[in-house]
Amino acid sequence: MPELDVERLRALPKVSLHDHLDGGVRAATVLELSAEVGHELPPAAAAGAEALGRWFVEAADSGSLVRYLETFEHTVAVMQTRENLRRVAREFVEDLASDGVVYGETRWAPEQHTQQGLTQAEAVAAVSEGLRDGIEASRARGRTIVVRQLLTSMRHVEPNLTAADLVLADRSGTVAGFDIAGAEDGFPPERFLASFVHLRTHGWPYTIHAGEAAGVDSIAGAVLACGANRVGHGVRIVEDITGLDGDAALGSVAAYVRDRRVPLELCPSSNVQTGAVPSVAAHPIARLDELGFLVTVNCDNQLMSGTTLTREMGLLVSELGYDLAGLRRLTLNAAESVFWSYPERRRLIEDVILPAYG
Repeated sequence: MPELDVERLRALPKVSLHDHLDGGVRAATVLELSAEVGHELPPAAAAGAEALGRWFVEAADSGSLVRYLETFEHTVAVMQTRENLRRVAREFVEDLASDGVVYGETRWAPEQHTQQGLTQAEAVAAVSEGLRDGIEASRARGRTIVVRQLLTSMRHVEPNLTAADLVLADRSGTVAGFDIAGAEDGFPPERFLASFVHLRTHGWPYTIHAGEAAGVDSIAGAVLACGANRVGHGVRIVEDITGLDGDAALGSVAAYVRDRRVPLELCPSSNVQTGAVPSVAAHPIARLDELGFLVTVNCDNQLMSGTTLTREMGLLVSELGYDLAGLRRLTLNAAESVFWSYPERRRLIEDVILPAYG
């Protein structure tokens, strides 16, 4: 489809819901900052940034979420100072803008960035500054973009309200909501129920990683028990669906997610890497889309998957037969699901997305 070549896809306005800040650091930045802070990188780094980038993809391409998560040791290590956090956030925004993203949310866990004396609040402030820097730098290049942050708690640690309180305390306007992330299996979302109740009581939205390494029960926990506004991944919802598309029978969890229009933040390349699906061609995003689920396409971790949102869209075109109308539908789904005010969502859709997609 010549109208959907790489350059055409890159030019389309995109909405990114599920993209980790510590998974989107430039390989060159990891290399440079590791040398400055004395962090030891894998031997591949000796051959330069391009080789290091390949190492991240190959190391993450293990079929295991646990092994995939181990690669973050190297990115988190260089994100421990105000200056480095600000730089990483700025570059993250600039990279999204170059890829045609017009609105993005980046998630990260402040508790992982205090090893050199920063408080979690100071870390959040540094990322806020970096996001603003990136927005301004992109605007100077003629690219309009908004990127906001989702503050995350790591699900394997003892549950606490710190990150949720930082969401409530935000005065920067760059905080969009909350998430829990990390190893799913053995760490159900209900462990953080107090955080979710705390946020919901004060009117703040949150997404929950579920249905990737853990199955349908984790999605039920995220949506039914914890009231998630969105589900991070959720790819294993297909385990609650039987039959072909025309005669598909939905179990109670799948029916709830579809009928209540709970957005699914699907990440094709990453889902393959962690073993949640065998290949992009076998990814259930198209089937879920046909069945009426509110599906979106995302990168998850650009460095670990060697990907961009343009590339993910290209995979949907080449592997699953998506056309412009299908990409438009996924982009509108994402725009309707951002953690932003209703007037801003409508402006994003009516002034930016619809004119470009037609």
